[in-house]
Amino acid sequence: MTLRLAPAMAATPAPPVMEARRWLAAARLPAGLELLNVSQAAPVAPPPPALRAAMAAALEEDPGTHLYGPVLGLPELRAELAAQMTARYGGTVAEGQIAITSGCNQAFAAVIATLAGPGDNVILPVPWYFNHQMWLQMSGVAARALDTGDSLLPDPEAAAALIDARTRAIVLVSPNNPGGVEYPADLLAAFRDLARRRGLALILDETYRDFDSRAGAPHGLLADPDWDETVISLYSFSKAYRLTGHRVGAVACAPDRLAQVEKFLDTVQICAPQLGQRAALWGLRHLSDWLAGERAEILARRAAMEAAFQGLRDWELLGCGAYFGYARHRLGIPSDALAERMVSEIGVLALPGTMFAPQGAARGGREMRFAFANIDADGIAALADRLTTYAPS
Repeated sequence: MTLRLAPAMAATPAPPVMEARRWLAAARLPAGLELLNVSQAAPVAPPPPALRAAMAAALEEDPGTHLYGPVLGLPELRAELAAQMTARYGGTVAEGQIAITSGCNQAFAAVIATLAGPGDNVILPVPWYFNHQMWLQMSGVAARALDTGDSLLPDPEAAAALIDARTRAIVLVSPNNPGGVEYPADLLAAFRDLARRRGLALILDETYRDFDSRAGAPHGLLADPDWDETVISLYSFSKAYRLTGHRVGAVACAPDRLAQVEKFLDTVQICAPQLGQRAALWGLRHLSDWLAGERAEILARRAAMEAAFQGLRDWELLGCGAYFGYARHRLGIPSDALAERMVSEIGVLALPGTMFAPQGAARGGREMRFAFANIDADGIAALADRLTTYAPS
């Protein structure tokens, strides 16, 4: 029987993290070595005890936890997130500019559905977050690759050269996945100005903003009283409060666009999970000190990664921040083949740069992403030791 598939879906690559898990299932780990899994950027520990207790209470005591809720999210959660964004960024964000989604991936999908369709294009810096490219391809929207060079920072002038009559948006991720770099405030402002001049949306994915190394607001985009005419901000509660399995994200944009986002959300899932929304609200209200500790730990691991890679002969760290170190290797083997071999030869599961770049792009074959958020200082030292002695034949 011939399986009939929509062409855009059939052309979309397999999910990279699932592909890496298939390598793991097929591999035999080296004797005496435990797996160092630096493939997926997600907490593996459960939420802190106080949050779990609040979630248990919600399940037992709040009947609304088990029912449909408003499509755009719990009003209390929308209002709390708006208030905290207002305080952090120095501008004004209102409840009516916030929607709660089933994770940040759904936030991106919903926003793209309001902006672009088959034949349109969206600019993505390379290396890109693969799920962004995948959703565009499934939707019949072309991803216009904007190479970021060794700095991993996109250039507004290079982006301007990619814009045509069918360009609908520019997508930026800061702190970056997969590169780890934090985009300077003036660079983000330059992209905002470009998008505004050309009538485009600037989508800023800030999934990892809670782990930015800079003090204060990382940018001033939301201080502009007309920010929502151009800027669309995306966020995830998953990393901050270890709620990956509960799927809670958010969109901040113009109310008129939210009316269109509501159509998408109602059709796909009706509402974000009620327990996850209540957990996110409790986290916003009660876990600021705990989250500061989580940030400090991630920044310590970032420093450990930077120090560890300084001593590696065959690896160059191009970017490091949030959950990620992004490195170039000089091992003479394409990254996709190298990543698969590393599982059985040194017990390291990482994602190759080929998963973050257009098919056939030269840079993808020389680069690798290491998600270090789930390995401590000892794990980072072990990773460096294995890479130091690794010489694939």
